[in-house]
Amino acid sequence: MRIFGPLTSKATYRRWVYLVLGGAISVPYLLFAAVAVPSLPPFLVTPERVVVVGGLLTLAVLAGTAFLPAVHVLESTAVRELLDDPVPDAPAKPHTLQGRLRAAVMYVLHVGAGFVVSFFSLAAPVAIGLSVNAVFTGELFRTGEGDAVTVPAGWASAWLPVVLLFGLVLLVYAVSVTGGLLRRAAAGLLGTTAADRIARLERRTEQLAERNRLARELHDSVGHALSVVTLQAGAARRTLRTDPDFTERALGAIEESARTALDDLDHVLGLLREEAAGRAPQPTLAALPALLETTRLAGTDVTADLGGDLAAVPPVVSREVYRILQECLTNAVRHAGRVPVTVVVGVAAHELRARVANPLGSGPRRSGGGRGLRGMAERVAVLGGELSAGPVDGRWEVVVRVPWGRGRER
Repeated sequence: MRIFGPLTSKATYRRWVYLVLGGAISVPYLLFAAVAVPSLPPFLVTPERVVVVGGLLTLAVLAGTAFLPAVHVLESTAVRELLDDPVPDAPAKPHTLQGRLRAAVMYVLHVGAGFVVSFFSLAAPVAIGLSVNAVFTGELFRTGEGDAVTVPAGWASAWLPVVLLFGLVLLVYAVSVTGGLLRRAAAGLLGTTAADRIARLERRTEQLAERNRLARELHDSVGHALSVVTLQAGAARRTLRTDPDFTERALGAIEESARTALDDLDHVLGLLREEAAGRAPQPTLAALPALLETTRLAGTDVTADLGGDLAAVPPVVSREVYRILQECLTNAVRHAGRVPVTVVVGVAAHELRARVANPLGSGPRRSGGGRGLRGMAERVAVLGGELSAGPVDGRWEVVVRVPWGRGRER
C-alpha cells in the first residue's frame, strides 16, 4: 500500500542520512555559540535572552560560512548523492552572486532541518529504552537534582513504549516529508540560473574558440612542415647519387622542418594538457626569413620584400600573420608546384599589409578554399583585419591587411 511506502522506500533513508549529516554539521556552530555567548556583555546575555542571543549568533555564523566555496561543493554533493540529484546540470560551485546566495540559503535550510531531525532521531531510541525500563521499575528517569520521575509499574504503563514506537514511525514519515520538501527546495535554489547558463555558454564558447585556435596551429605548422618534408625527400631521393651537396641541404631542411613541427606540436599538446612547462614560444614575423629559406630549400623560388619595422608589430598580430604567411607558402608548394612565389610585407603606422602571389600551377585548383583558407580568415577576423584570396590575372593572390591601435580608426 502507498501509505506504507515511506517506511520501505530507500529514498526515505537516504533523506534521513542527508538530514543527519546536516545535524552533524550543526554541532560546531552550537559549540561556538556555547563558548561565545558567555563572553558577550552581561546586558546582552540576560537569563531571559540567553537562548535568543545564542540562536541568533549561531544563525549569523552559519549564514556567514554558507558562502564558502567548500561549503557549496559539500552541499551540492550531498544533494546529488542523497536527494536523488534533483538538479543534474547544477554546477558544484555557482559562478554568480545570485547563485551563491541561493546555495547559501539551501545550506542553512539543510543544517536547520538536520538539527531538528537529528535531535529527535537521537532522543527517540533513548526515550523508548527508558519507557521499557519504566514498565518494570516504575521509574522513568531522574532529573539533574536527583529526583525521580515515576510512572505506575506493570501493565498500567505498558502503553508508554507503544506510543513512543508509534512516534518513531511518525518520525520516519516526517523524515520522508522533510526530505521531499528539501529536495524541492534544492531544485529551485540550486538549479542553474539564467546568469549561470550565460556564464557556462561563455566558458563553452571560449573552449571551442581555443580548440579552433589549436586546430589552426596544428594545421598551419605541421601541414607546412609535412609539405616541405615531402618535397625535400623526393628531391633528395632523385639527387642522391648525382648531387650530394643538394641532397645534404635537402636532408638538413627536412631535419629543421621536422624539429620545428615537433616544437609546435609540443606547444599545442601542452596547451591541451594545461601544462605550464614545456611550451615552446610561438613564432612571430621575426622568424619569417627562416621560413622563407626553408621554403626555398624545398625547391620553390621565393622572392621577398619585407618593409618596415617588423619588431614594432604587436605580438598577437605578429604571431597570427606569421601563421597566415606560412599557410600561404604551404598552399603554394602543395597546389601550384615549383612556381615562383612573391611575398610582400609592409609595416606602416599601426598597420600591416601582406601579399603572397604565385602563378596558377598544374596542381589541384582551389576554388572555394579548404581548412587553410578558413583558418586564415578566422585569424584575420579575430584581429579585426581584412583578407582576400583568389585568382587574379592568372595568379593566386592572398592579401592581408591588419590595423591596430590608431590604425583601426582610419
